[in-house]
This record gives sequence, C-alpha cells and structure tokens, in this order.
Amino acid sequence: MATYWQALWAYRFYLVVLILPILLLPLPILIPDKKVYCGYSIILMALFWSTEALPLAVTALLPIVLFPMMDIMTASKVCLVYFNDTNILFIGGLMVAIAVEHWNLHKRIALQVLLIVGVRPALLMLGFMLVTAFLSMWISNTATTAMMVPIAHAVLQQLHRSPKDQDLEEGRDNPTFQLQEAGPQKEVTRLDNGQVQPVPPGPLKPKSQRDQEQLRFSQGMSLCVCYSASIGGIATLTGTTPNLVLQGQVNELFPKNDNVVNFASWFAFAFPTMIILLLFAWLWLQVLFLGFNFRKNFGIGGQVQEQEKAAFQVIKQQHKQLGPMTFAEIIVTFLFVLLVLLWFTREPGFFLGWGDLAFPDHKGESIVSDGTVAIFISIIMFIVPSKIPGLTQDPGKPGKLKAPPAILSWKTVNEKMPWNVMLLLGGGFALARGSEESGLSAWLGQKLTPLQDLPASAITFILCLLVATFTECTSNVATTTLFLPILASMAQAICLHPLYVMLPCTLAASLAFMLPVATPPNAIVFSFGGLKVTDMARAGLLLNIIGVMVIMLAINSWSYPIFSLHTFPSWANPNTTSQCVAGQANATTPGP
Repeated sequence: MATYWQALWAYRFYLVVLILPILLLPLPILIPDKKVYCGYSIILMALFWSTEALPLAVTALLPIVLFPMMDIMTASKVCLVYFNDTNILFIGGLMVAIAVEHWNLHKRIALQVLLIVGVRPALLMLGFMLVTAFLSMWISNTATTAMMVPIAHAVLQQLHRSPKDQDLEEGRDNPTFQLQEAGPQKEVTRLDNGQVQPVPPGPLKPKSQRDQEQLRFSQGMSLCVCYSASIGGIATLTGTTPNLVLQGQVNELFPKNDNVVNFASWFAFAFPTMIILLLFAWLWLQVLFLGFNFRKNFGIGGQVQEQEKAAFQVIKQQHKQLGPMTFAEIIVTFLFVLLVLLWFTREPGFFLGWGDLAFPDHKGESIVSDGTVAIFISIIMFIVPSKIPGLTQDPGKPGKLKAPPAILSWKTVNEKMPWNVMLLLGGGFALARGSEESGLSAWLGQKLTPLQDLPASAITFILCLLVATFTECTSNVATTTLFLPILASMAQAICLHPLYVMLPCTLAASLAFMLPVATPPNAIVFSFGGLKVTDMARAGLLLNIIGVMVIMLAINSWSYPIFSLHTFPSWANPNTTSQCVAGQANATTPGP
C-alpha cells in the first residue's frame, strides 16, 4: 500500500495534467457557449498555475491552442497579444537592469549607502532596507536579494564575533547586542590585583542570552532584506512583474484609456506607498527582533565596540575591492539616469512632455511609449564600448588589434533574461483579451452587480485581503493575471472606476511576506538558515495587514488626482449600456 501511494505521489503532476482537463470537460460539452469555453480555459490554467503541474510559462501558452480551437479568437490575434508594448517595456527595462548588475554598479551603490548609515543595529537594518528597496525598483527582486544577503551575513559575522574570544574568557556582555532588556547583574569577586572575575557559573547565562539576541538580530536582518526587496519592487512600473500585468490588462481591456497607467503616473502613486510601507516594516521588524530599547538599538550614549569597527571594516574592504568607478560603470550610470528622466518626462500629465511635443499623433498625444524609450537605451548599450576606445592588442593573438567589448552583449542578456516571465505576461494578456472577446467579462460583470450596495472602500479592502492571501501560495504574476480581468468587469458593472480596485489589488499581490515559497526573495533568505517558517509567518502576518492598510490609505488619498478616481471614466463605459454616465460624478467616491 505504501508503494502504491508513493507511486501516485511521484506521478502526481502527470496525473493532474491528464485528469483535470477531463474532469472539467462536461462544462463546455453541456453548455456550448463561447463564455463557457473561455471559462473552461481560465479555470484549467488557474489550476495548473496553482498546482504547478506544468511550468508556469508552459501553462501560459495554452490560449494559443485552446482559443482558436474553441472559436474564441483566431490564432493570429492570440499570438499578437504575446508580444505587445508592455512586454517590450519588460524586455527593455530588464536589459538595462542586466547591464547594471553585470558591471556591479548595484553592489557599489549598496556598499556606499551602508558606509554612510553605519553599523548600529537599527541603522544597519534601515540601511540594508533602503538599499535593497532602491535596487529592487530597477533590477529584479531576486537578484537584489541574492546580492544583499551574503553582504548582510558577512557584516553580522563580524558583529557577532568576539575578538580573541575575550567575551567567553572574561564573561563580559556585549552591549551592542543587549537589544531587548538588560539581563540580571552577574555576581563578581574582586581579586587582590583589582581585576574583576565572574563567579562561576556566571558567564554561561549572559553568553546564552547574548547568543539568543544575536540569533534574533540575524533573523531580523534576513527578513528585512527579503521584505524590502518585495516592497521596493512596487515603486516603479518595471520594478516587479504584477505592475506590468496591470498596465497590459488595462490596455487590453480598455484600449481607449489614453495611456492612464504609465511610468510617471505609477511612480507618483506607488513611490509614496512604498516609502510608508518600508518605514512601517522597519519599525515592526525592529520591535519584533531588536526590542523596545530604542536608545540601545540606535547606539545612543554607547561606545563603539570592536565588533562594530570590524563589521564596518568588512563593508569598507568590500567597497575598496571594487576600486574606482570604471568607464563602463560611468556609462551605465549615465544611461540609467537618462532612461529614468526620459520615462518621467515623456508624458507626465501635468505638463507637456517631450513625447507630446516631438512625437505627437493626430490628437497631440505621444506616439512613443515607455517601451520605446527602454529599447532605445538598451540598443545604445549594445553600441557603446565598455572601455575608453583605443588601440589595444589581442592577448590571444599577438600582433592583432582588438576593440573593447560593448556595455552589453547578447550572450549576457540571453543568460540573464527571464524569458519564461515574458511568456507568462503574454498568457495573462491573452486571457484578458479572450474574456473580452467571448463575452465572459460582461457576463461576470452582470453577476457582480449586487456588490454596488457595498461601500467602494469596503469592496477594495476585502479584495486586497483576498489577493494578499492568495499570493502567499501562488505566483504573484498568476494571481494578478487571474484577478484583474474579473475586477475590471466587476468595476464596470457597479459603476466603479476600474483602477480603484485594480491598482490596490496589484500592489497587494506583492505582499508575499508569510511563507518561504511565496516569493523568490523569501526562499533565498530562508535557504541561508537561521529562520523557521513560524518566524517568517509571525513577522509577515502583521506586515501583510499593515501593507493592506497603507494601500487603502494610498488609493483613498493621493491617487485620486493622479488617476481622476472621483469620476467614472468614459473609456471604461461598456458599449452595451450607458448606465454609468448618469451617476458619473459620484461613481468612485469611497463609502463611509
């Protein structure tokens, strides 16, 4: 019997792939309708994504097979969705991020900031969180965490080590790590020569207490890195994939939206949200792992210990090993800053951007997109040499001249580009288009009309909690891909601005703080040891709730003027009805 169950478990993914389509097959057979066919495809893909019976990217390719066979969309229309403007922005943004990572610019930024903030416990934690969050705004959360965790552990190793084991021999406490409460005073005996010697077994208790405090500080440092990586990603449109899913879904479902979600508008909405959430996360982790003695946490009134000096030297030594900035780093920095400036000023909304002035369409709006800018800067990186141009000989071929390599090479991009995520994005956009074409979105909207009796803020709060819970055990990209089309249909049906529910739920998909499997940064810090699942769950539970509350603050305050949430937009009004026009003025005013 044991062998039988072991065989089933070993072949569980094959069984899921074979059995699930058959179990769901009565649905399209009994109700031969395009809406049902599309619903069958979505349910099947959702189950495959949840169980990971197939790789996520492979599941995302199913619409190319299912939609034409079920007469939902033609194959040519489905395939075009997989390579739209949002995917181009994703590729261009990641190419620039790969260049930053390839030339170690991100490490130089991290170490420089850590040298500034110092190594006092609370400030050290804040420094790591600020650096990790900033880097996660531009490069992948996984790469940022993978770089920052070893640095954090190297610093902690120096802080925890007692020089020449003097603490063990002399039985002294390390004031730097008495982070919670002062331990009971040890009894001492004074020798004739005036030296102080602890009475046995006095040293054992302080050492045990110190080890516990050091362990908790290590846990807090590990969690602060992975949490700030997830938090930092929400600040920019390219910071994490769910943000791009939102932009793509809005463009697919509401093609006349006038580019309402762009880099500038997203940054104005999400960056303050990120800062507030990061501050609360720092305070919460400090209280949970360092205790309430803030004077000691900040090192106020204390002397600099040898361990702190050693830890500071570790950071200083790693920074020194990088050497002076190379020509390649200078070029990458310049192009990176230029990219951000072009993104912000292309179509800012509150003044005419360079896109509106230099490349207008017949309506006077920019015909270039954020993806155009990202690809333009990326192409430049393939052209500009990584060293000052000059005549140098090829070491492998004496007598022959060799040109320096470019800032980016295709080999580097091909190795580090997550092509699977691009397919995952495309699959989500295909689902959104299929829901619209089949009429499933309109049908779902009609079924959700009873929700209009609830206050808008209550609807959004419940949905954020639902998404934040769902994303703990499912890919955040898959979560947003599945939820956003449904939320858009619901908003249309109850005359609620679609972005009033889509924006907060997209941010909530990044609140994966409770489980190691929830997101790659969590898994990375968990693999370094020192953490239990209960430690992460305890810290992440309250942080999830704090995150939802901060998101609710953002969507009900400064997001209103940015996205005009006080009115129901004309571009979101369904063609089949004009019911939302009459009540336009108060359509999205949050309920009490």
